[in-house]
Amino acid sequence: MSCAMRLVLLGADNSHAEDKDMRVNLAFNVFGEGCDQRMPRCRFGFFQIVNNNYEGWGTYAIGGSAAPTILSQGNRFSAPAEAIKKNVCLRTDAQEEEWKKWNWRSEKDTLLNGAIFLASGVDPQLTPEQQGGMIAAEPGESVPQLTNAAGVLACVAGQPC
Repeated sequence: MSCAMRLVLLGADNSHAEDKDMRVNLAFNVFGEGCDQRMPRCRFGFFQIVNNNYEGWGTYAIGGSAAPTILSQGNRFSAPAEAIKKNVCLRTDAQEEEWKKWNWRSEKDTLLNGAIFLASGVDPQLTPEQQGGMIAAEPGESVPQLTNAAGVLACVAGQPC
């Protein structure tokens, strides 16, 4: 599997406060060899990252700025061999005293090869809209089976994929 340096960017930039209303589910993906970062990178908003398979990363797997709420649920994180790259998360554009208040939670995730998910904030109180849009998370151990058919779509312009 080939990959790229920067994969999924959600939110325009730190000045686009209107992105606070964004609600995103990122589910059932495989991020493999050669994937470096932004799987995803989140600005503002509410993000459920559910049942994805992370087979290592270069810089980080999940990143964010501008106080996004991130729920990592039932993902499988297999950290790279390098000790300095074990942390799944990267928070940017904020001092530690600020990002420690951001609501980043890990539930049912499987952390392999020394992977670390540093949670912050508190368990968020979900709005009815957020709760209604959630995908039920299977345990991280189930991810290889859930994502075994994941891959690039073979689409043709003008036809359904």
